[in-house]
Amino acid sequence: MTGRTWRKVRNGLLFTLPWTVGLLGFIVYPVVASVYHSFCDYSVLRPAVWIGLGNYVDLLQDEVFWIALWNTVVFAVVALPLGIVTAIGLALLLNTKVRGVVVYRTIFFIPSLVPMVTLAMLWMWIFNGRYGILNYVLNGVMRWLHLPWEAPGWLLDPHWAKPALILMGLWGCGHAVVIFLAGLQDIPETLYEAAEIDGANRWQKTWHVTLPMLSPVIYFNLIMGIIGTFQVFAVPYIMTGGGPGRATLFYTMAIFQFAFEDLRMGYASAMAVILFLIIVGLTWLATRVSRGHVHYGGL
Repeated sequence: MTGRTWRKVRNGLLFTLPWTVGLLGFIVYPVVASVYHSFCDYSVLRPAVWIGLGNYVDLLQDEVFWIALWNTVVFAVVALPLGIVTAIGLALLLNTKVRGVVVYRTIFFIPSLVPMVTLAMLWMWIFNGRYGILNYVLNGVMRWLHLPWEAPGWLLDPHWAKPALILMGLWGCGHAVVIFLAGLQDIPETLYEAAEIDGANRWQKTWHVTLPMLSPVIYFNLIMGIIGTFQVFAVPYIMTGGGPGRATLFYTMAIFQFAFEDLRMGYASAMAVILFLIIVGLTWLATRVSRGHVHYGGL
């Protein structure tokens, strides 16, 4: 290596040094430490004691672990497809050439910019059983229709708390809508013209042209949605704290409770490792299933 080449390599390493230090200090080390501590009895206040697979064996017998995992799986199975379908539908509507479409796009994107704490506090009042606007409207409609049904106390009812959080999640799908909208605008108009020549109607063009050409974007949002739904934490933690009756105790909330409330850091690390394996497995499964259904560049 010549002196000039060495100086270029040195300068490149120096420029990437801040990022490299951040990667090693804030990502690589915590991950490695978490994997190690998952095999230890560790409470932060005392040195870690190696116990092998003890934490993992205890997890399989822990009712809280299974409740949190079940709640998270149910939330992901319902919220993820519903969110993708809603985002695609809104993107299709916002892709039409109507007057003031820029204003409509802004309106649908703004909710995704609201901070999570503010979002949680806002929806806590919307879902309030006595004073919330949602119950006020629903009860008014039921009285107008003369139906004997009264809106529930959403966040206080174990049967309605999880659906309430899923419904609230649709309000912030603006990021996914923007991504889908960008994908829609990249679809060549010639494909729609060719479909019209073949006699395709609007639904057939959507099913046979729009969705196949949008498949890479759908795949991207699916992977990001898997990661996001299995890591849901802030909003349900603020709104329900895992209640009522652990109906909204999600996986990451259980990790937080074990780690920072019970000071069972090794136990929480084992849960984190299991969560990592679940997300990796679901991502791999989604990739395998999507083969032959995701089309890049019209292929």
